Amino acid sequence: MSLTDLFDPDSIAVIGASQTPGKLGNDAMANAKEFDGPVYPVNPSGEGEVYGYEFVDSVEDTDADLALCCVPAPATPDVISDCGEAGVGGAVVFAGGFAESGERGEQLQEQIRRTAQEYDISILGPNTAGHIIPHRSVFSSFVPGFDDIETGDVAVIAQSGGVGVTATFQLDREGYGTAGMYGLGNRVNTDFGDVIPAVDDDPETGAMALHIEGTDRFDAAVQAIDEASTPVVALKSGNRVDEFVQSHTAAPVQAGDHYEQELTDAGAVMAESMTELLDASRVLSTCPTPAGPNVGLVTAQAGPGIMMADYLEERNVNFPALTEETRERLDDILLGFTYDQNPVDTGRPMPEFGEVIDAVGRDDNVDIVLVYEIFEHSLGYPVEELEQFTSEVDKPVVFTVAGPSDALAEDRQRMEDLGVATFNTPERGAYAASVLAETSR
Repeated sequence: MSLTDLFDPDSIAVIGASQTPGKLGNDAMANAKEFDGPVYPVNPSGEGEVYGYEFVDSVEDTDADLALCCVPAPATPDVISDCGEAGVGGAVVFAGGFAESGERGEQLQEQIRRTAQEYDISILGPNTAGHIIPHRSVFSSFVPGFDDIETGDVAVIAQSGGVGVTATFQLDREGYGTAGMYGLGNRVNTDFGDVIPAVDDDPETGAMALHIEGTDRFDAAVQAIDEASTPVVALKSGNRVDEFVQSHTAAPVQAGDHYEQELTDAGAVMAESMTELLDASRVLSTCPTPAGPNVGLVTAQAGPGIMMADYLEERNVNFPALTEETRERLDDILLGFTYDQNPVDTGRPMPEFGEVIDAVGRDDNVDIVLVYEIFEHSLGYPVEELEQFTSEVDKPVVFTVAGPSDALAEDRQRMEDLGVATFNTPERGAYAASVLAETSR
């Protein structure tokens, strides 16, 4: 089964398209209209146009590769059959009311599974928020605002549409966009083991953020993660509320400990929250792979630096002693009241702060550079020094920023463009560094 029509279509049909704002078929059209190729609003009751596209009576009147099914569950089996007759290769089924809802829903889901098998249709869902791939102008979702999401490095593959939507908007609010959001829903014939290889092949994807409630095809998911060249971060939820989970995406009841062991053995990093899931994915997509787990911490404010050091010590992250050569270089830069061990503290931002980062980063004992600095208008961040460092030294730099958002935005973006991962709290920066240390072991 190929996912090309689903994720890289040449044309899209919106079945159940509507002119009425607020209806599912209207919201789906509002997003689909951003596609670069033909878009067909399909509705035999439709008259005139919607978003500039003329209604057509049937999907068989189109040459669509991908169908967005905006119809209720009972009507879906016939719609999938029509798609098969029309040669559609991929379909997104938004409606709920399938296997998650009881025996009648299970029967409906089995009907669409059999029809999809007969016609070789890849189905995302049912019971999904759909998917978006901004760099392909594919916005196959009914979620308002998804058509404004920019391209980023992290792809979100979420069993829950709500989790996928929340993660996507969090990335967007923080200025990162997404390489894609894939809501799997009930996974009638497109599961983690199918989507992960397809996303792994996407050159725009720097890391995959997985949300998993449960799947009866877990072995295929583990194998796909093990074979992927793209870093994978996973969050397993639904470990204590079995009935709630089953009523959501019809997920099987499976122990979280088993998932964590298998996923970790396959090379995934485990996260415990949405923010950890995205931060780990971001740092793995942005930074070069460290040669080892040793962190050099440089801070311009001791209090946040101590918090970061505590966080990393609790996670058994190494703070190696600096070499004598580095210590001598620091002695020439630092004022006497500062702390010149590892961590290194300068007391406050200073014009030579970039030199301090450079000295610690070039130390032979340091594999990962972690920085905390509060923004000062007179100094800014040491972007020039970081530009030289990152061009000459292949080590990850994690920079924790603080200050007025508008004031530091330009320097922060310049650092991100250099491959320096930036975070805005001590804990988030320290967590990102701990992920890099974990993946180097």
